[in-house]
Amino acid sequence: MKTLGSLMKNNVRQYGMILALVFIVILFQILTDGVLLKPINITNLILQNSYILVLAIGMLLVILLGHIDLSVGSIVAFVGAVSAVFMVEMNLPVWLSVVLCLIIGALIGAWQGFWVAYLKVPAFIVTLAGMLVFRGLTLMVLGGQSIAPFPEEFRKISTGFLPELGKTASLDILTLIVGVLISLILIWTEMRKRKQQKSYNFEVLPAWLFAIKLVFIVAVLNIFAYFLASYEGIPNILVILVVLIVAYSFFTNRTVSGRHLYAIGGNEKAAKLSGIKTQKLTFWVFVNMGVLAALSGLIFAARLNSATPGAGNSFELDAIAAVFIGGASAYGGIGTIIGAVVGGLVMGVLNNGMSLIGLGTDYQQTIKGIVLLLAVGFDVYNKNKSSKLD
Repeated sequence: MKTLGSLMKNNVRQYGMILALVFIVILFQILTDGVLLKPINITNLILQNSYILVLAIGMLLVILLGHIDLSVGSIVAFVGAVSAVFMVEMNLPVWLSVVLCLIIGALIGAWQGFWVAYLKVPAFIVTLAGMLVFRGLTLMVLGGQSIAPFPEEFRKISTGFLPELGKTASLDILTLIVGVLISLILIWTEMRKRKQQKSYNFEVLPAWLFAIKLVFIVAVLNIFAYFLASYEGIPNILVILVVLIVAYSFFTNRTVSGRHLYAIGGNEKAAKLSGIKTQKLTFWVFVNMGVLAALSGLIFAARLNSATPGAGNSFELDAIAAVFIGGASAYGGIGTIIGAVVGGLVMGVLNNGMSLIGLGTDYQQTIKGIVLLLAVGFDVYNKNKSSKLD
């Protein structure tokens, strides 16, 4: 029990947010009379929140460094507008348009990263300027009007599903197979991780609790796969999200550069004295943020089937809120990719659940603001408590 208590205390952010997500899901499942977890609504949750989750992944890296990016919503709108010009007005191939848009996102990130990393202008100011600049450029590119429709091939990025292998009892077989395969991979990964931790004499969960954890994860995963299989199967955008989550989780946890992000966020001066190239890493984090903002813009445009001047409004706030709610520290140096995704899901379920029960936008904004304030307040409380103990 002492080990269990210690593990819970050291991982209070991660476990607390997961429990909060479970509680919110159960609450709205009851309040909506079971509508929240209907297969069609679960698929809609994925599609509606995909672009925010992509932004949240990039935003986490920025916040780990102790910075912030307020321009991502405007970049989403700008890239969406440019993609419409490429595909709708210029009739460029979809693949070429996508590549060009991602390059444009990288260049925007490089421009802002240069000011932040090498000229030492605060990221808040640089990205606030970027928010205004790219919102204005969006209006210039679109001429104040929407451009539509996009080619069907492009729309499938956000609204399409993986091909069916067949169906049994109205269930998509491919989705069920994928659920089982991922379950086996997760079990193997968790057991391997536990073995490594024990070899280094780290604290691990008791065997019985570890077994319960595995059963819970596998059950949730396969129930989720069953719900998807009951509708249209696996959305294309879910595949993109999973690839991003796995890749960025590996980067932050398993690479030298990823660990350097945490070191810089914890103490930039100490990191620089230790030989970490803080300017270079900061620059590339903003380049990465630009690319992911461009990807988010493409996903949103594909889902909307239109490039509009108002696209991306408040996306930066949703992404920042997702990261902080997911356990990232307002001081930098603390946070995980999984936490940011969980935070994004909390925001998404709140939005969807409140809409289903008929709450107006005024109540929704108020509740989300309170949730964000409580999450950051919890972080500050824990940091102050730790400082007193030290």
